[in-house]
Amino acid sequence: MKEKARDCFVNALKDEEKGKKHKGLLILQPDNKLAEEYIKKAKINLQLCDLYKDRGFEYKIPEEWFYTLYYCALSILSKFGVESRSQRCTADFLRYAKDNGLIDYDDEFIDRIMVYSSKNKKSDVDEREAARYGSETTSGEIESKYEYMNNVCKTAICRAEEIVFSNKEFKVPKELYE
Repeated sequence: MKEKARDCFVNALKDEEKGKKHKGLLILQPDNKLAEEYIKKAKINLQLCDLYKDRGFEYKIPEEWFYTLYYCALSILSKFGVESRSQRCTADFLRYAKDNGLIDYDDEFIDRIMVYSSKNKKSDVDEREAARYGSETTSGEIESKYEYMNNVCKTAICRAEEIVFSNKEFKVPKELYE
């Protein structure tokens, strides 16, 4: 995982040096305010799930679940001072940080935002895209896992808040960018 995360930092820096918008991870200053704003946005996204369910817009719910989890991830990256322009790189960095004891964050939250290139591996990204671009507006599958996924999102928000509101200083290890 170190190599994947490192590539995200190295390639983003190369893009920036060429005057291009990067598609990876860039080191900035840690930004607690931004981290808190992402937490707030995650909470709003989760509220949208109830609104969509009540109004019969179930097809929008997988997208909101995904982005709730993704905003939690971005809040953690902001605490480290990392800007992301890649879902894959966001997940790769979180996996690296978790595996190396830099954060205490559940595997499930990271797995659910992973982007897999293999057709045999599916994630919430695939479900989000199927719901977003498919023709169906209702789904029994969404209804059957509604409570479970809402609880996953609530737990992810709580875990992200523990990280974001902690007094611990988070730094990107030099092995990822030097």
